[in-house]
Amino acid sequence: MTTPALDLAGIERASKEIDPVFRDSPQFVEESLSALLGRQVLVKLETANPLRCFKGRGADTFAARVPSDVELVCGSAGNFGQALGYVGRSRGIPVRVYVGEDVNPDKLARMRALGAHVVVSGPDCDGAKDEARAYAAEAPGRLFVEEGAESAIAEGNGSIGVELLAAGSFDTVVAPVGDGALISGLAAWIKHHSPQTRVVGVCAAGAPAPERSWRAGTAVATDSVNTIADGIALRRPVMDAVDRMRTLVDDMVLVSESALLKAMGLAARTVGVLLEPAGAATLAALTEHDIPGERVAIVLTGANPRPEHVRAALLTT
Repeated sequence: MTTPALDLAGIERASKEIDPVFRDSPQFVEESLSALLGRQVLVKLETANPLRCFKGRGADTFAARVPSDVELVCGSAGNFGQALGYVGRSRGIPVRVYVGEDVNPDKLARMRALGAHVVVSGPDCDGAKDEARAYAAEAPGRLFVEEGAESAIAEGNGSIGVELLAAGSFDTVVAPVGDGALISGLAAWIKHHSPQTRVVGVCAAGAPAPERSWRAGTAVATDSVNTIADGIALRRPVMDAVDRMRTLVDDMVLVSESALLKAMGLAARTVGVLLEPAGAATLAALTEHDIPGERVAIVLTGANPRPEHVRAALLTT
């Protein structure tokens, strides 16, 4: 069965109706980065909101389209769990989040502070999703939410593309790839309104399943992941997301652990933000790969780092 295309009208509607706290995030040409990298680099800073990440866009769009008498259930590495907790609290919808035993303690605390019922179960995020799916299937009124499979989430994330193109056209837009819900929504809008713009996805070399799946045209799972970028550490891609990425994404690259740490340090020195590794993946790609384009936009997606990663990044030159 062919995966339905994302609804451009839904993306446009989301760009106007998402909770204003997540919309119109800062975007600007960073002069020192541009000088260092020899091209014009616009940064889209998705960290200046209560979640310190972009996930509220898709979560809010999704929650607006579901009945209020359900319990939302998900497996998360932390940021999407925060997002569901936030929108669930604001809309009076109960939220239950399953996380792996390797969860970032700060993200765990923030999810609970936002009102989500959090269960630590499974070795990692993929294992937590299995537990969440099983719990949701046990009783009516429980709705399992998987980011990469939900078109509403991708459409909400596509609002980033609406805002980016308000700054003009780009040769290339670079976005991180985990479940694919961000880059799918972003690329759907950009490819329709600026078809000449290349869209490049970035995965951690230690979590290559999305990149392998994009190249193969089918979901390719890996046995394990080995990366500090927990926000994009995926073992089992979602086929709907793979189908969309195959249609919309021009290229996919892998970045090393050392490049992620260096990019975190570089972002701190230039943009003035302490990103988490997954949030710095796009900047890592610009420093580690020959990404084409004289005018490039990168999405900096999250700033919920572990303290040890911050220390390592700031010591990296």
